[in-house]
Amino acid sequence: MQTGTPSGFRDILPTEAMARERISDVVRACFSSHGYLPVETPLLEDKAALERGGHVPASPFQLFDVDGSLLVMRPDITLAIARMVSGRMQEATLPLRLRYAAPVVREELSLSGQPRQFTQLGVELVGGEGIEGESEVIDLLAEALRTLEVPAWRIVCGSVTPFTALLDACDVSDEFRERVLALVHESDLVGLDEYVRNSELSPEAADALMRLPRLAGDESVIDELDDLLDEVGVEPELRGTTELRALVADLGDLVTEDTLSFDFSVMNSFDYYTGVIFKGYAEGITAAIASGGRYDAVLAHYGLTGVAACGFMLSLERLQEILGEQGESGVVAPGVRVAERPLRIAVPKGGLFRDAVKLLEAAGLPVDELANPGRRLIVPAGDVDYIIVRAQDAPAFVAHGGADCGICGSDSIIEANVDLVQLVDLRFGGCRFVVAEPADRMGAAERAYAWRGTVRVATKYPRITRAYYERIGQQVDIVQLHGNIELGPIVGMTDRIVDITATGTTLVENDLVVVDEVLECTARFFSGPAAYRSNPRIRELAERLSTIVKGSKE
Repeated sequence: MQTGTPSGFRDILPTEAMARERISDVVRACFSSHGYLPVETPLLEDKAALERGGHVPASPFQLFDVDGSLLVMRPDITLAIARMVSGRMQEATLPLRLRYAAPVVREELSLSGQPRQFTQLGVELVGGEGIEGESEVIDLLAEALRTLEVPAWRIVCGSVTPFTALLDACDVSDEFRERVLALVHESDLVGLDEYVRNSELSPEAADALMRLPRLAGDESVIDELDDLLDEVGVEPELRGTTELRALVADLGDLVTEDTLSFDFSVMNSFDYYTGVIFKGYAEGITAAIASGGRYDAVLAHYGLTGVAACGFMLSLERLQEILGEQGESGVVAPGVRVAERPLRIAVPKGGLFRDAVKLLEAAGLPVDELANPGRRLIVPAGDVDYIIVRAQDAPAFVAHGGADCGICGSDSIIEANVDLVQLVDLRFGGCRFVVAEPADRMGAAERAYAWRGTVRVATKYPRITRAYYERIGQQVDIVQLHGNIELGPIVGMTDRIVDITATGTTLVENDLVVVDEVLECTARFFSGPAAYRSNPRIRELAERLSTIVKGSKE
């Protein structure tokens, strides 16, 4: 008899529940001491009402009530509080200081090793004046992290204002704007480079769009940002740099190399955030423990215009991992600082291995032991540990903290669908994805689609395949195979294949012809977001690799 929980959900027994309670009590007391009052919102929300405020993370937990309304289990607390404030508290005296502690539910891919229910501890400041609202909530986040004694925490700040102002100054089309914002939201800086380089923008505007998300450092980076925006004529009052300097002045001693820095790769959710955005990181965990920013537009979507709003949430589960309370990650040994241990680089074996080793050597890394690793899975080399993995597994190792950064083909990154920052196109391992079908049955797939309404495709790459067919507007039935996918249409099991090819020899030998191009792939250097924003060695390595690749093209 089944007595377990659904996939992605779990029971919390007394020992862990008491640990969670202790953490929550510390955070609650911290928030309360600054006048933040508790609120609660329903676990179920009307989907249409929630979507008025902004993009709602995908939730499979949907149901219709007896009135026919579509309800969702809340995937976000801030949207629910914005709905509540605009509907129930419009007459309240501003500013409103609200706090919450509540579970949210989000979908995760099966077999991804990720939970689907999380507990968020957060605050919302509605009606704060100027930059003082952002300063107050960031200062409160820092106080909570200090009070909890979170090890080696840091807050990384950015702003969506400079980038959106830059796009406005470039006078781009809606399609271009939407695509660029999506690439930045996905932290695909390589895809951003490719898209912008192939546009008709001036060299100065294209360079600025590519450079801005890579700006990072202490408060002096704001001067770099001003210089960059000067080059393309963005008006000073539209840049958001005045607000960032005011933030630095307000936060005072908090702005140090170890506790608060700036990084404009943190930009995301451009339909949600309207100014400063920030994330909290700490040793020993591969994801942000805190996330927040200014979101005036959400209130405006609910009809509450001209009102500033800023807040943040802390992840209770990630705090548990850091504090070692029933959930220690094991990624970082207790007492060992990330900056003091070797940099872990996931190196792909197979076809990409030799070129990866050559490039790492050119970047000045020791590779004598790596060149002939034998059966070793971890190759120590001074300040570097090489983690030898299959290319398809490299994204998972980096995303889950087994490595800090890595190399693999862009196809593996797409298929993994995990949170990564794509940093450099390494320009080797080039190949392309194609759609192919038997030469003696050309046109049969279209005829089958005409009556069946779907095309049957064999592939090892279901995510890439599905994205392609969505792009061309066709329904697809995917048969996932793990080898010899050419057999699919040959034996009549499918109409076509989507597969990777370098020379096309295998297709020709099996009497298959290419009917369309899907995408081109090359090797990428990438990192986990927390590692990239916390470990300067990764940024330095990315810059060296980029310089080498550019030099090889000239």
